[in-house]
Amino acid sequence: MKALILIGGFGTRLRPLSCTRPKALFPIVNKPLLQWTFEKLAENGVDQVILAVNKLTEFHIRQQHLSKCGLTVKYSLDPPKMPLGTAGPIKKAEKLLGHEEPFLVLNGDLITEISYREMLQSHVEGKAVATIALHEAEDPSSYGVAELADCNRIKRFVEKPPRGTEPTKLINAGVYVLSPKIFSYIPADRAVSMEREVFPKLAAENALFGHQVGGLWIDIGKPEEYLQTNRMLLETCCDKLQKNGGFTCKEPVALGKGVSIGENSVIGPHAVLGKNVSVGRNVQIRDSVVFEDAQIGDNAVVVGALVGEAARIGRDAQILEGCVVADHAKVKEGASLTKMHVCPAKEVT
Repeated sequence: MKALILIGGFGTRLRPLSCTRPKALFPIVNKPLLQWTFEKLAENGVDQVILAVNKLTEFHIRQQHLSKCGLTVKYSLDPPKMPLGTAGPIKKAEKLLGHEEPFLVLNGDLITEISYREMLQSHVEGKAVATIALHEAEDPSSYGVAELADCNRIKRFVEKPPRGTEPTKLINAGVYVLSPKIFSYIPADRAVSMEREVFPKLAAENALFGHQVGGLWIDIGKPEEYLQTNRMLLETCCDKLQKNGGFTCKEPVALGKGVSIGENSVIGPHAVLGKNVSVGRNVQIRDSVVFEDAQIGDNAVVVGALVGEAARIGRDAQILEGCVVADHAKVKEGASLTKMHVCPAKEVT
């Protein structure tokens, strides 16, 4: 089985951290999101992955040398300066995907427990052109919403309906199984919206089906969602409560290789420290993600925040709820930040 992963976007909602890395390489409990995706696909019998990317994202991914988990990985490049939307990359990858069998398509910003094997089986049994994974959401207004008929056929698909007008609470979960017939529905050489152009047409032809899924499903489109993703996964893979070398870890926490922590510091709960992070004395870090090579000075407080790679947080500084400090930024001694975004390599006094 082949899978196409859509990771050609620019991650605008995750700026300023996405100014220096693609969303697919954001660390989730110290492992790149794309690595989680590779592992999940390999577990579900996928043997070939095509990454729909722009040139810069391809460069970053190649530099990471991720474990491919036995998968064959190929690249399909978006044309420079011409984004192809959500369906255009599928048409662009037509030769790589082939016309022999159904294939998976998934958004590259998802952490999910969806069984791709079960979804493929549902697609084949329904004789669908497209099958969409559907997840129930409390507020569907930010997503595509599906209304089901008999036998999981989707009779109507509405993209981002105004709140209160949605036909159901079943949203597009960003995972599809598509038959090769789909290529005839997508025009070439232009941006095409899967949600606004292709799915409504398929629904009108009774060729669009849904596959309802439960369990963990979350995307990392915004900083708060990214924090929530790390928090949820920490609950299942974390270090136990411990006291080492004079500092305390309150579970759940995750510590990367080479982390150093000073005396009387308290790490956690719900804290992730990347490799080679340096933490001073009397520091408090909780409900936060600190990227690799960052330095946190003595007596600093980091709560509900994101601290980028190689950022420097000075002595007695406070990085509080809603803050995002980007890569190589510096927050000077004694500064206090709340709900502030600091761009890469900038300095805050």
